[in-house]
Amino acid sequence: MSTSNHDRVGRALEILREGLRPFVVRELKGHYGKYWPTKATEGWRNELSWPEGEEEPHLDAGALLRMMWEQWNTVFGRTLGQAERSLVSELREVRNRWAHQERFTTDDAYRALDSAERLLSAISAPQATELESMKMDLLRLRYEEQVRNERRRSAGAAIQSQGTNGLKPWREVVAPHPDVASGNYQQAEFAADLWQVHLGEGSAEYRAPAEFYRRTYLTESLRRLLISAMCRLSGRGGDPVVQLQTNFGGGKTHSMLALYHLFSGVSPRELQGVEELMAEAGVSALPRVRRVVLVGNRISPGNPSVKPDGTVVRTLWGELAWQLGGREAFAVIQADDERATSPGDALRLLLNRYGPC
Repeated sequence: MSTSNHDRVGRALEILREGLRPFVVRELKGHYGKYWPTKATEGWRNELSWPEGEEEPHLDAGALLRMMWEQWNTVFGRTLGQAERSLVSELREVRNRWAHQERFTTDDAYRALDSAERLLSAISAPQATELESMKMDLLRLRYEEQVRNERRRSAGAAIQSQGTNGLKPWREVVAPHPDVASGNYQQAEFAADLWQVHLGEGSAEYRAPAEFYRRTYLTESLRRLLISAMCRLSGRGGDPVVQLQTNFGGGKTHSMLALYHLFSGVSPRELQGVEELMAEAGVSALPRVRRVVLVGNRISPGNPSVKPDGTVVRTLWGELAWQLGGREAFAVIQADDERATSPGDALRLLLNRYGPC
């Protein structure tokens, strides 16, 4: 059974509630103390329900968004900006429309999903990833619907071309990837996500090194970046720091993924075009490298990350240490991670002992 746009928005509001609740409760409790529900709902007319035996009220998306809006100047404006305030206002309207059973177009539904995902990303809530996936699914469905409509229009009338005698149709000149030809364009998950790839998630064309390089055209600037990295990590020069500056969609994340997969440990023979780059760099083998991925809006100081080995990481430098050397490396700066203080000279010790190669 197909999912309606109204159902999609409803699910998005539920995910929004799951992501917002810990943040809202933490911020209000930190400002008002134990009796935050009373302080945050002054002027409300007994609109909160209290589950039996619970110390805190049940809060749906509407209540959470209202609290954020009404307590903005006092509480939430200290950590969030004007853009997030606009998102709160917009999502309150979305929630009211949904509650009154109003119709949502595909554009409306996508806008609601995107706004909810942006707000959760702003507070580093992990639920933002699920909304991102829902957005991509909706775009795929919209694309498939457009393809079907176009095919219906094309079938209704013969297309007559003027002034192109002897010019072959593009589909006879180049062959698209099978997923494009079939209308199931998996690669158009539209935006690469370095953090997802680091977690082993996302589609294979971004996650698998060989597939990524098979689909990647090595532009001159990308070639220079990869050659410089090979030289640097092989002790043959190269830039120690690279600042990627492009417009939106200019290839920054794709470039970082190319570096990430280049030093994945996969044989260069499996990475299309890499052996040629190695020859140009004068490198016979790629070094073994400890890779670290740090994405600012995916690491929340208020939401500690529990690693597979049980290590609890709270800070950016804690994440750096754990990725470099697991529990042993994390122990070097554990005290600073627990107190959220600067690691100082311990960071130099960490990098000297657990450097990338």
